[in-house]
Amino acid sequence: MPSEGEQTAAARPSGLKNPQAAVRGLGAATLAMEALVLLLAIAPLSVMGGDRKGAAIIAVSVATVLAIVLAGSMKRSWAWHAGSALQVLLLIGGVLHWTVAAIGVIFGLAWLYALHVRKSILS
Repeated sequence: MPSEGEQTAAARPSGLKNPQAAVRGLGAATLAMEALVLLLAIAPLSVMGGDRKGAAIIAVSVATVLAIVLAGSMKRSWAWHAGSALQVLLLIGGVLHWTVAAIGVIFGLAWLYALHVRKSILS
């Protein structure tokens, strides 16, 4: 007969005490790092942004605020979908400047990994 601790571990294949909280933390950390990188991207864009510099800076600033808001909203199920939409918007923002698309690709891949981990832990 397995002990109580062994039964609890069998019910949680991931071995985490609170898998939902762990996954939310991963999503929030990914979005927080993205917000930091987006914020840091404003200075280089202002120097080498070209003729669409203003629009690129505004887009990156809005994306930064969205990433921060989404990082704080990870308890809600819609935040995962909105995080995915943010990655797509950054890719589309590549028409303003290639660095916006580069950030979108890098963090899009990180977001895909976070979604994969979420699926594997919560399934």
